[in-house]
Amino acid sequence: AMTRSSSQTCDHPLVYLRADHRRNERRTWAVIALTVIAMVVEVGAGTLFGSMALVADGWHMATHAGALLIAALTYGFARRHARDPRYSFGTGRLGDLGAFASAVILALVAVQIAAESLGRLVAPVAIRYDEALVVAVAGLLVNLVSARLLREDHHHHEHAHHHSHGEDSARHAHEAGRDNNLHSAYMHVLADALTSVFAIAALAIGALWGIGWLDPLIGLAGAGVIAVWAWGLLRASGAVLVGLQPDDHLSGAIRAALSDTGARIVDLHVWQVGPGHYAAIVALVAAAPLSVAACKGRLATLSGLSHVTVEIQGPVPESRTPASG
Repeated sequence: AMTRSSSQTCDHPLVYLRADHRRNERRTWAVIALTVIAMVVEVGAGTLFGSMALVADGWHMATHAGALLIAALTYGFARRHARDPRYSFGTGRLGDLGAFASAVILALVAVQIAAESLGRLVAPVAIRYDEALVVAVAGLLVNLVSARLLREDHHHHEHAHHHSHGEDSARHAHEAGRDNNLHSAYMHVLADALTSVFAIAALAIGALWGIGWLDPLIGLAGAGVIAVWAWGLLRASGAVLVGLQPDDHLSGAIRAALSDTGARIVDLHVWQVGPGHYAAIVALVAAAPLSVAACKGRLATLSGLSHVTVEIQGPVPESRTPASG
């Protein structure tokens, strides 16, 4: 018996970044610029008009700007080091590291809003409705423009997958191909927009009917929604970072592609190496001669499988051609 193994991508660098990586990076920087401008205006106006609520909201925006900065810097680092041989499987997962850090900040923002809301339920603060409404509406507009910049890519990417891989794998491709780094930036903008919408509703009702306790109560609800988003993002990015087996879609497709080779799969590992990129190690035991190249030919058609290592234990194939990647 003889063992032969081969890797699919031994002749070029392992670049597992999305095609729109640069565009997402540029848009993230644009959103940072918008957020910082809005933050400076809020803090300045709050200081000028003596509104503590405005100052607090301005610094709250600063935490989102910080998280967006993490996303932008992650994009830049991943791009610059994409061909660095020290990264065994490329820099595709750096986006998930950025997303994980961003999700932690998002969770802390939720805690901060909840704590402040509880404090205001216990000790109500006088609200300057007119002034606060103007700023809340302005903040919402900034967030909507930012969300538009980041959301467009989601539609573009989803649309592209529907046409390239067919309906069967479109849903899986969308999840697998999601850029968690971009998604984390989008979540921060959305959290800010949600806070603004809730604030506008509470302020409008408060101004009309004088229900002051509604403002902190809606603040608590907003904190709850943001916490749920943060948890979802932590789970998604964390799963990629620890190499959690994706779903059974790709593993099943690999097994199906090799099912009629007469060989038995004894070991199979699949993990994500970047948005929409997966690596696999397949070990087979063959009773009859089977070449590594033949197995790889069957796997080459699988969408998202960017790096494959095949190992075969068994008799040597009749044709003594070297099976190199």
